[in-house]
Amino acid sequence: MKIAVAGTGYVGLVAGVCFAEMGHQVVCVDIDEKKVEVMKSGVSPIYEEGLQDLMRKNYAAGRIDYTTDYASAYKDADAVFLGVGTPELPDGSADLSYIATAARQVAENVEKDSLVVVKSTVPVGTNDKVDQFIQDFLVHDVHVEVASNPEFLAQGSAVYDTLHAERVIIGTETAWAEDRLKAIYEPFNLPIVSVNRRSAEMIKYASNDFLALKISYMNDIANLCELVGADIQDVAEGMSYDERIGSKFLNAGIGFGGSCFPKDTKALDYLADQNGYELQTVKAAIGVNTKQKTALFRKASNRLITFSGLKVAVLGLTFKPGTDDLREAPSLDNVPLLLSKGADIYAYDPVGADNFAKLYPEGPNDRGSITYVNDVEEALKDANVCFIFTEWGEVKAIQPEQFNELMRTPLVFDGRNIHPIEEMENSGVEYHSIGRKTVKSQLRSGVSQ
Repeated sequence: MKIAVAGTGYVGLVAGVCFAEMGHQVVCVDIDEKKVEVMKSGVSPIYEEGLQDLMRKNYAAGRIDYTTDYASAYKDADAVFLGVGTPELPDGSADLSYIATAARQVAENVEKDSLVVVKSTVPVGTNDKVDQFIQDFLVHDVHVEVASNPEFLAQGSAVYDTLHAERVIIGTETAWAEDRLKAIYEPFNLPIVSVNRRSAEMIKYASNDFLALKISYMNDIANLCELVGADIQDVAEGMSYDERIGSKFLNAGIGFGGSCFPKDTKALDYLADQNGYELQTVKAAIGVNTKQKTALFRKASNRLITFSGLKVAVLGLTFKPGTDDLREAPSLDNVPLLLSKGADIYAYDPVGADNFAKLYPEGPNDRGSITYVNDVEEALKDANVCFIFTEWGEVKAIQPEQFNELMRTPLVFDGRNIHPIEEMENSGVEYHSIGRKTVKSQLRSGVSQ
């Protein structure tokens, strides 16, 4: 089929490339001419494993193209997928202006029967509004319907998640729309769950918010473990054997980030509030996560007199490994706090440093300063304190004794529980993690006590 995709972010670009990989004829639409030219040259505008290779492969095969000319892209498309952003507004609701713009552009330019598929995460009932909006602005005498097809990809594994999805959710109101959307996904050979549009919209929010609840619950339990002398990793292992619970999303840490969980929890909380209902569990998850992000900073502040004049190694800036996305990353909460206290930060991230530098340029910032380095060892060299915010492979590869060898004072605050407690006990490192006991070691002089 001929498929047009509006938006070339994580959702739109990955979807478009994967549709092309499955044999469809795809054109991806974006308003940014420079970005379009970059994609035409075979360079991905986002860091995502496997994406750039598939972009080049399918562009060379003539199955995918990129354009700013939305009129020609939508004119004869069998289906138009909307993968534009729905950013969070200050009150927690979703900004649907990009969806509205794309929908109107489709309505005013489509010249054949077409299915408009909303892939962006939108509040329940949005597809109904999009359908009416398109009918209001439809120029030509053609049949256009709207379907919901929420994405469930995880950044860092988005291509794999799309090609090997556990299920595809489609929300339609007629057999015509259902059949057309099923035909698009037929080459994927994946399980398809077909429901109405509002149920599909809710499945997306309910799924993401359930995982956010699971993470927040484990972080809450981890904080209690520290107080009563239990070990959260032992607790998680014991829980994981219960098939009703499972083993995924049981790792305690410094909270969830990214483009989905924070935004979707707030959006569902807002939706419930607008309908006169309080989602107490989701509201609690939001509160737990907000506080959890700065748990390490509070621990370090209690341990030290001051950060002023200290070299502070920050390992990891993105919200998770495998992506250059900084949205809602714990580093965005902690780095400003450290800078405000006079810390001299040496930050390492294999792919996220350039994006972070746009927010916090290298050099003096607030009372402190920030320097971006090319490897973990450079960040740790002569450091007084180390914070681990992202569990990149390069960070996990650091052996406990290296903290002792490289740092001026081996004082480590690990927000991802990378190192086994037993290893750290024999390393000469003072080690603070989440939901586990603190490893106290005799530090060399040089850190404020």
